[in-house]
Parts: sequence; structure tokens; C-alpha cells
Amino acid sequence: MSKLHILGIAGTFMGGVAALARELGHEVEGSDQAVYPPMSTQLERLGIALQQGYAPENLSPDCDEIVIGNALSRGNAAVEAVLDAGRKYTSGAQWLAEYVLPGRDTLAVAGTHGKTTTSTILAYLLEAAGRDPGFLIGGVAEDFGVSARVGKGREFVVEADEYDTAFFDKRSKFVHYRPLVAILNNLEYDHADIFPDIAAIQRQFHHLVRTVPRRGRLIVNGEDQRLAEVLAMGCWTPVERFGLDQSLEWSARLVNEDGSAFAVLHNGTEIGEVQWPMLGNHNVLNGLAALAAAHAVGVDIAMVIPSLSEFHSVKRRLEVIGTAHGITIYDDFAHHPTAIQTTLHGLRAKVGAARIVVAMEPRSNSMRLGAHAEALAPSLDGADAVVFLHRPELAWDAGKVVSAIRGDARTVADADTLIEALRSIARPGDHVVFMSNGGFDGAPRRFLAALGSG
Repeated sequence: MSKLHILGIAGTFMGGVAALARELGHEVEGSDQAVYPPMSTQLERLGIALQQGYAPENLSPDCDEIVIGNALSRGNAAVEAVLDAGRKYTSGAQWLAEYVLPGRDTLAVAGTHGKTTTSTILAYLLEAAGRDPGFLIGGVAEDFGVSARVGKGREFVVEADEYDTAFFDKRSKFVHYRPLVAILNNLEYDHADIFPDIAAIQRQFHHLVRTVPRRGRLIVNGEDQRLAEVLAMGCWTPVERFGLDQSLEWSARLVNEDGSAFAVLHNGTEIGEVQWPMLGNHNVLNGLAALAAAHAVGVDIAMVIPSLSEFHSVKRRLEVIGTAHGITIYDDFAHHPTAIQTTLHGLRAKVGAARIVVAMEPRSNSMRLGAHAEALAPSLDGADAVVFLHRPELAWDAGKVVSAIRGDARTVADADTLIEALRSIARPGDHVVFMSNGGFDGAPRRFLAALGSG
């Protein structure tokens, strides 16, 4: 076994790589610029030594290989030290492809939205079927307690990200995985820092389609025109489509409007009813896609559907972190206006006329660049009040967005002011949702603590 240093280890993907390497018997150390839960908690529990920052001296001289995350680029001190010393290095996606996936049936979950949730549902279904799957998910799955494990079964579920692989490999991560089954959940414009337009993303998705064998399966959202355009570029694999349209191979009939119960139909025949704690039509589609993928590798869907009543999602997906003075507080990993809109729609269906208050941090690269600025205000229509964290380094005018938001909306310059603003707004019966794909300076739990002491 070898010794690895993982640069960018606190990222959800690289933290999963670290967990897999440790389970396979490798010695693992790592460093990162920002370390925060839930990944930091997982790494500490695994006993993996973490260094703060990318100083070259953090790289132990006896490391056999450096695994470099895609957040690091040329000019980074650690990267420059690796290159100057001629040390062996690779990407996380390549390491996974070389050391974990050979000999496995890989099930890859791709799409702009829902990758993490769908991957978690799929791994859960395979586990319920007794398959003991391996997985690497971009978040900590509450039912498993980890974001990654090797597993003893034949199947391996991987969250298949279209973001680029590393500074030295600009292909999307997912082209490394060579899946037997690929879910294509949806496709919208995102990652404005690396993709100039939607066509560039579609080309990468088609690269993934090219790698799926004829004996495999493509599970595709049948109501997504951009995915239809990807398949029109060439397809050599059987396709099964899913959606709410009952003419599709896999469809759902809503039993409850909030998405907490739905019937599953395969080729028009009802095969079971899902009753689960998830909300929203987007999660109904995530569940359908996972069921179709499990069926593609021989799982009896009727047998595993009842298990979804006990399913818990991944952390930071509309995760309830506590209640104080009748105010319920959620932590949600929001990175795109569509995800914001569908999440709020699902919550609204659940809470009815109760007030929804959103604390919003535009933190993804696309958000910070302003690529989604015009769509942001309409996506927040489901909220009764919005507090928008406008950090000084934000490259666009958040005031314009906030002025277009329906209802009470304001900007603040830092997390401390945001917490104070929320304390003045929130009242018993409210649902306060923190939306960010970063650490948010610990604001959700700080707000809960502030309410508890108030």
C-alpha cells in the first residue's frame, strides 16, 4: 500500500476519495484552504491528518503520490512544489478510475441538479436489495454515515460531475468512470467559470454517453429537451426515459401534492407506491431515476420500494438542524436558481401558509460571476422574506436582484449582520432556510444558538 497526500481534501469529492483510499489500506494525509463540516467531521473520524493551507512543507516527503483536486491551479504553492520536484501526481477522478472502479459495475449519476440526492437514493436501494454497493457521493449520506465506501458488492455508485477534472485535465470528471449505467437527470447552464455556453456542457455529456456500453443502460429525463439534443448527437446504448409524463418508460403519479407520496409506473403499469420524508417534484424525479437504474442491474423494484419510507437524505439538503422558539431552521446546499425554486416549492407544499425566510449566500463560481443573477429573484418567489449576504468581493450588484425580489428583502455585508437581521425578522411558526454551497461562516448553527440564548 502507498502513502497519499490529497490536495483539496475537504471538498466533498476529494474527501470521499480520501475515505476510499483509507479503507483500501493506503496511508492518507491531506491539506485544504477551508475545512468545515460535514466533510471535516468525516475526515477526523477516519483519523486522517489535515493541514490548513497549501504550504509546500505540508507535503510529507515520503508520499508516493499527490492527488490534486480541481480547485487548485497553477500558481498554487503546493502545486508548484509538486511540479518542481517532479513528484508523481494524479487527479481524484483518475485515481478512482484506476484503483476502485476496475472490475465493478459502475452506476454514474449525472445532471445539473440532484446528483447527490439521486446517488444516495440509488446506493440506498442497492443496499436494501442486499447488494452491498460501494459509492462515492458528494455529501454525507445520513443512512450510511459516510460519503464514500468501497463495498463488497459488484455495483459502485458514483456522483458523476461535469465540472473539470484538474488543472492538467480539462475534461469533465465523469468521462473517467466508464459506467455500465448512467443517469442523465437534467441539463441547464452552470459552471460559468469553465463553460462558455450550454453547447459546451452538452458536448461533455455526449462524451459520457459515448462511454456507456451497448449492454448497459442510459436512464434519461424524458422531459428535458437539452438531454434529447445530447442523445441526438449519437447514442449506442438502450435508453429508458423517466418523468411525470405517463407515456414514458418510468413515470410517477403524485399521491400527495408535496411529493411525499407517489405511485411508480413502469411501461404504464403501477408497481408500487413510495411514501417517504422527501419533498418536491424534483425529488420524485430523483427517486424515479434511481429506481430505474436499480432495475437496470436486476433489482426487484417492487421489493425495495417500501424501504424508501425509512430513507434519509444527505446532509445539507433541506436538512432540519433544529427548532427554537417555534422557528424551524434548515441548512440547504443551494447553487443554482432552479434548485432554489424547486426546493422552496416543495417546502411551501409542506408548510402551507407558514412564513418562509431565506438567508442566501451566492457562493458557487457561477453565482459569484453573476451568471444566474437575472434568474435569482424569480427563483426566490416562494419566500416571504430574504436576507441576501452581499460580500464585498461579489462581482455584481446584488441590490438590483434584491429590489426585484417579491416581499421583504435586504442585503447585508457579513454573516454577523445577517444573523442579527434574521433575529429581527423571524417569529414563531417561521421556517428559516440557509442556502449556500459553502460553509456560510457557520451561520445556520450560529443562528440556532443565538435563538436558543435569546
